[in-house]
Amino acid sequence: MKIAILGYGLEGKSVEQYFKDTAEVKIFNDFEQIPDTKDFDLVFRTPSVKFPSPEPTNWTSVTKYFFDHCPAPIIGVTGTKGKGTTCTMIISLLESLGKTVHLVGNIGEPSLNYLEKIAPEDIVVYELSSFQLWDLQKSPSVAVVLRIEPDHLNVHKDFDDYVSAKANITRHQAPYESVIYFKNNPDSKKIADTSMAEKFPYPLVKKPEILKKLLNSLHLVGEHNKENLEAALLATYAYYKPVLKKNRTSLEVFLAEHFEEFKSAIEKIEPLPHHIEFVRELNGVKYYDDSFCTVYPALDAALKSFEGQPLVLIAGGSSKGTDLEPAKRAIFDNKNLIKAVLIGETAKEFMKNENPEKYLDCKTDFEKAIMAAKDLAETAGKDAVVLLSPCSASFDMFKSYKDRGNQFKAIVKSL
Repeated sequence: MKIAILGYGLEGKSVEQYFKDTAEVKIFNDFEQIPDTKDFDLVFRTPSVKFPSPEPTNWTSVTKYFFDHCPAPIIGVTGTKGKGTTCTMIISLLESLGKTVHLVGNIGEPSLNYLEKIAPEDIVVYELSSFQLWDLQKSPSVAVVLRIEPDHLNVHKDFDDYVSAKANITRHQAPYESVIYFKNNPDSKKIADTSMAEKFPYPLVKKPEILKKLLNSLHLVGEHNKENLEAALLATYAYYKPVLKKNRTSLEVFLAEHFEEFKSAIEKIEPLPHHIEFVRELNGVKYYDDSFCTVYPALDAALKSFEGQPLVLIAGGSSKGTDLEPAKRAIFDNKNLIKAVLIGETAKEFMKNENPEKYLDCKTDFEKAIMAAKDLAETAGKDAVVLLSPCSASFDMFKSYKDRGNQFKAIVKSL
């Protein structure tokens, strides 16, 4: 068998490793011009490579191949932000019930790394980006659709293309399967409406008391994380639904039956690195690393997490092609904002037509930005916060959002 790999990142390397003993593998890492691939049995595109239209029959991806060969049920999670946190919550809940769960996708290892280790009785939780979903022709048995907002418009041709890619998480579901979706977002609802599966909208208007108690057990900052947990609890319920339906077990009864296991699991959930992650407190100021924030919805959630507290925000980076106007309004209309310390390529866009008294331009000097934020916050009084929540990608000044967050933490810890 002859296999071509387009792109040699983590997923490309996992394909090479998976087929190293059974196939002849050729790697194409420079694919500005897609090579002629008709002589290959399988052509794996990695997420950064857009498939041609119509897609050749011999083309696939790690995600498509995994869905075709995985022996276990898959819970898929997508959305603009919150995917990783929701995935870890689902895993914690399922493991508290004694299940063996494999985390794959954006947050975990490439899924091919696990394929041979998965048993039929296991569960897979798959974090699915728009690039992984772009050409997917199967949907998970349980689909979770979080908030959908504009993102990756520097790659997708427009927002409709982005939403259409996301919709593959539900588009191929059967009536006996399940979709959990954020009902207050029109695009999340639109994606759920493409599904024939049973629908579980959240947040619930009338929450059972047992659900309220579980949500209040969560120690993560921000109301958005309670919404993520509600989605995770509904996904867990939906996974067990075929058995529960026979016994007519409601969500309330299910949560009550497993209250102690779930409560214990929820109390142990910690924030993911660079997701509104507490770094330290110094001279009465608390520092938080939210470097994973690259688009407006994540920024909005972060700002709402610190309502009522004096705030110095460090924002800016490289552009993702999205409209920054909603982010600017969220920042500069924030009554608790002391000042926005701006860095990177998008700093100019953030500053455009804004009051110069509300921002400080630190250009490409990250350490200077942090020191300036420190000085501003320490003069603001009790409960002040310094928040790195860039609302921009990182590639102008850093290797990745992780590099940006790690540098922030290192500098803050050295103060």
